[in-house]
Amino acid sequence: MNVTAESPVIPDKMRALAALADKETNSTKNLVEISLPTPTPTHRDILVKVKAVSINPVDTKVRKRHAAQSNDMEPKVLGWDAAGTVVAIGDEVTHFQIGDDVWYAGEITRQGSNAEYQLVDERLVSLKPESLNFAEAAAMPLTTLTAWELLVDRLQVKPDDHKGLLIIGAAGGVGSVMVQLARTISQKIIVGTASRPESEEWLNELGCHHIISHQELLIPQIKELHLPAITHIASLTQTDQHFLEAAEIIAPQGRFGLIDDPATFDIIPFKQKSVSIHWEFMYTRSMFKTDDMSKQHTILKEAALMVDQGIIKSTINHHFGKLNLENLKAAHEFIETHCAIGKIVLEGF
Repeated sequence: MNVTAESPVIPDKMRALAALADKETNSTKNLVEISLPTPTPTHRDILVKVKAVSINPVDTKVRKRHAAQSNDMEPKVLGWDAAGTVVAIGDEVTHFQIGDDVWYAGEITRQGSNAEYQLVDERLVSLKPESLNFAEAAAMPLTTLTAWELLVDRLQVKPDDHKGLLIIGAAGGVGSVMVQLARTISQKIIVGTASRPESEEWLNELGCHHIISHQELLIPQIKELHLPAITHIASLTQTDQHFLEAAEIIAPQGRFGLIDDPATFDIIPFKQKSVSIHWEFMYTRSMFKTDDMSKQHTILKEAALMVDQGIIKSTINHHFGKLNLENLKAAHEFIETHCAIGKIVLEGF
């Protein structure tokens, strides 16, 4: 660990909010506040003093999965979106120095950001946008990485592409970034689905060209728009409810991408059109330490520049106050209603 005379004082113990293994509950009752040793960075890790975090559906999924484990499992610190300040660095770190303000989504296999301090590999981090405060920045990393990887790496949307893009569940966290990103990197005609007037208003603000309801049949609504061919579909939620219509809507040799976890997903309806199917899991690069793992550093760096240039705005839309146990439980319960528009953040212990 690199330490200088200007290094901040780092306590031996830190507060953290974690999920306990507790088979008796599938609710937020297994979230508790605990004290943990403050970790020390080595190699390419940096130690971040967490200033703000965002809550994502993955937090609730991991909370429930951890509750189902045997009671001798260690507490799991949740949280995979954060913005904060670097307070110590490992001996192989090259991208950052103490005092840098950063944003990141981290790794799902390590302890998360719902703590005063967090270790994170520098290859998954970039300097946060200068134009955003910590709460605004914390709303962005996971959804930005997911939207970017799905559009660019999986669906391979091109800059000169002027055909149709359908985003199912466009008003959520990932969709809110994807709408803005698709307008920035391509000439796509963007059709987003929503279910409420406030969701439609949000998508209009973000620049969605057309908005349809995912509570009604999609095909008649698409036909009424008289659009160019829908060559790409990003299914961000309830894929099991919409994939049959998606198979009919999508153009031959189109690309279909999804991020959710449908109980069943039959790809046979896509066969006759030779449609390619793409999964996007934002943690693949970090989980398997892929050769291009540092691409997430690059994506966040480019996204920060876009934010500072006013091309993309923060998708923060719900501020739940301080990062404490009561507010974290409330944020989990709210996101499980599936009514969130944009992102949910908590700020400061």
